[in-house]
Amino acid sequence: MKRAAVIALLFLAFSGLADAFYLTQNELNGTPLICSAQSLSGCNSVVTSQYARIFNIPVAELGVLFYAALFVLAALEIVAPDRRVRRTLQAASAVGVAASAYFVVVQAFVIREFCVYCSVSALITLLIFACAILLEPIRRNGRPAPREPRPVEPSTPPRSLSMPPAA
Repeated sequence: MKRAAVIALLFLAFSGLADAFYLTQNELNGTPLICSAQSLSGCNSVVTSQYARIFNIPVAELGVLFYAALFVLAALEIVAPDRRVRRTLQAASAVGVAASAYFVVVQAFVIREFCVYCSVSALITLLIFACAILLEPIRRNGRPAPREPRPVEPSTPPRSLSMPPAA
């Protein structure tokens, strides 16, 4: 289960990276985005709004950094599993979910238009968070959930190496 979750996390981080990279390329080139979903056709309005930058840095560029970091952490978890890596994945993805929630609210109630790429990014971030939690569930007190004990197989007594007595 954990291996599947970390592989899914790796795939999702790569997908988010591709999405954020596309948005960044369009930001740098000044070309309009291609949006085809009717209810999510406000891409250009969203990415050119004042909310598309934080400290004059495009949010899409921050997304590239975010997803690249998650990708590296997920790859590290595959190569050398470590509780600190899993906790960092959980914390980073929780921050990502909070940021995504903020931007979804801004799209819905301030800009009143939705960007399909931004919505996909929010969904990817939510799925990454779910995978990160599956890697190591958290109890209410912040400690990891106890692992279920493995069933103990009945052991057979060791065979004697001595020869049976001669008759």
